[in-house]
Amino acid sequence: MPIIETLEGEVSAYIPTNVISITDGQIYVQPDLFFRGVRPAMNAGISVSRVGGAAQVKAMKNVAGGLRLDLAAFRELEAFAQLGTDLDAATQSQLDRGYRMVELLKQGQYKPLNVVDQIMIIYAGSAGFLDQIPVDQVQRWESEFLTFIHDKKKDVWDQLNQTMNDGDCMKKKDHPTTQAVDGVIDEFNKSFNIAFK
Repeated sequence: MPIIETLEGEVSAYIPTNVISITDGQIYVQPDLFFRGVRPAMNAGISVSRVGGAAQVKAMKNVAGGLRLDLAAFRELEAFAQLGTDLDAATQSQLDRGYRMVELLKQGQYKPLNVVDQIMIIYAGSAGFLDQIPVDQVQRWESEFLTFIHDKKKDVWDQLNQTMNDGDCMKKKDHPTTQAVDGVIDEFNKSFNIAFK
């Protein structure tokens, strides 16, 4: 695996450009993201894969298909918001959801997640189930939600595991698995939110 260190983040220099052109994609890691606690510190806008969704199960494609573009748009909005400009409600909502998604995607060292767990948490964030959870509580929400699923709702976890290659799973709201996951997240959120009342 080629590893290239860029000079001052310049990816259009001769060597990075040539390596990018001959490989099947690249993961671009940014020091400023790392120092802000985003780990892995991957820049979603520059990182690409030529394999893409071909290596993903259908349910993951359904919940994470637009995630890379959403994160890239979030980074642009975040930079714009730092200028101190007043933001309309829709833009502020998109920014707030972006902050929550970044928290969800942080991964501890040596703590890989099962693909079913990944699908559930990405779905919860992108579908707006975390919009009322304070940003600093998102990682706690994720940890407790996964414990809840594994300990008390294993049947829903198993259902998603069995249907994740169904093209409509986690895509259509009337799909039985999507409805089951929605119900479990709602049930968990009711008990989780008690801590903030």
